[in-house]
Amino acid sequence: MCGIVGVVSHQPVNQLLYDALLLLQHRGQDAAGIATNHSSMFSMHKANGLVRDVFRTRNMRSLQGNSGIGHCRYPTAGSSNEEEAQPFYVNAPFGITLAHNGNLTNSEQLKVEMFKNDRRHINTDSDSEVLLNVLAHEIQQATTGYTLDTAAVFNAVRVLHRRVRGAYAVVAQIAGHGLLAFRDPFGIRPLCIGTNETDKGTEYMLASESVALEGMGFRFLRDVAPGEAMFIDMDGKLHSAQCADNPTLNPCVFEYVYLARPDSIIDGASVYATRLKMGEYLAEKIRSQFPAGEIDVVMPIPDSSRPAAIQLAQALEIEYREGFIKNRYIGRTFLMPGQAMRKKSVRQKLNAIASEFKDKVVLLVDDSIVRGTTSREIVQMAREAGAKKVIFASAAPPVIFPNVYGIDMPTRDELIAYGRTNEEVCREITADALVYQDIDALKRAISDVNPALQNFEASCFDGIYVTGDVTKEYLDRLEYARHNPKKVVVEDAARSQLNLNLAASE
Repeated sequence: MCGIVGVVSHQPVNQLLYDALLLLQHRGQDAAGIATNHSSMFSMHKANGLVRDVFRTRNMRSLQGNSGIGHCRYPTAGSSNEEEAQPFYVNAPFGITLAHNGNLTNSEQLKVEMFKNDRRHINTDSDSEVLLNVLAHEIQQATTGYTLDTAAVFNAVRVLHRRVRGAYAVVAQIAGHGLLAFRDPFGIRPLCIGTNETDKGTEYMLASESVALEGMGFRFLRDVAPGEAMFIDMDGKLHSAQCADNPTLNPCVFEYVYLARPDSIIDGASVYATRLKMGEYLAEKIRSQFPAGEIDVVMPIPDSSRPAAIQLAQALEIEYREGFIKNRYIGRTFLMPGQAMRKKSVRQKLNAIASEFKDKVVLLVDDSIVRGTTSREIVQMAREAGAKKVIFASAAPPVIFPNVYGIDMPTRDELIAYGRTNEEVCREITADALVYQDIDALKRAISDVNPALQNFEASCFDGIYVTGDVTKEYLDRLEYARHNPKKVVVEDAARSQLNLNLAASE
């Protein structure tokens, strides 16, 4: 996952973009970038690091213009290459910058097509650069002469939807023409639009989450529909069109479980309200498994599990307490690559209040259990603080399948629940008991808040990949690449050269 934002304003947008990225920082802490458009020229600055560390006063001064896009990156394939920080840029046709949230599942195939048919060169391993070049090629194909109209832009997106597979929410600028945004036909990754009325006219902001709009004083207008494209021209006029043949809405359930901020609304469902509902359904399951009076206290693992824990405690009429204090100056441990780093960061991130644990049967509530490293450390901390018994509850079902749509869950052997029973996972995290949310209950928790949401991208829980192109061979290749990154670089280079030679010979 990443955070993206695009703004069209009547004033310089550099500060707006910077502040919006701060509100989306939870979506990616690896790199950040901003590209602005001024007099048909782009200014761009990007680098590895948090938003606050990437941009200095001199960088902000160079980002001139009344429209622009921004990105904060969370690497989904283990890469921290600064060259892959976004936005990306191509100079033809017209000049285009692009920022992307998601992951393409057919990027390798597209690279070959780029060389063989489109005569375009991909310079990094980022699928976002592939996506940009597909867009650029299709805009060029849809354009007649030296001008670009709105119909041509939408036609380009239509063809892109047919060529590209996977999850993608995109903001892009076309120099001298306007700002484009679109969402994949399955609506997996979120994207919304807001407006701000000024004396000079309407301003627009598009972002991954509504919290970025509201925090910048924009009024939430609506979510971008699956397959829909929006284009804001140089006159500040908003155009929109459905560009997919058979769009369906399948939002990623993990946005509601963990990724998004609780004060955001995604596809008409309040993230906070869905997490409260998760707590209610989890309480029903716990009530059926534990006799009344056995649990002394309910405690959340800060922060994303707090709404579920509060509602769970209320439903069970058990005392709710804060037993862990969070150090807010360290990143989200789920987003940190490497087991050793995650394990070390847990103790730096959380500290137990011993008096809240001493001689109590404690029910710890977390949003999910992915690799289990964090859960194991937290259970140990609870025991060290004096807990008599530790029951662990997950507001999400067991994570047993890789996610290929932009979340760092690429290999089965890194998922603690893969190939293990609940009892075995319980022993692995050293808890006295373990309770998982049921998948149907999780989906109901979201549908209860917005009944229009009936279909979801929940592949990490149920193994159903909604794009229909994810095969066992594809997943095996991902796992091989994860475990043999250096070897894969060499193999991919050789394979790419072979494909290019074959394409050239044809």
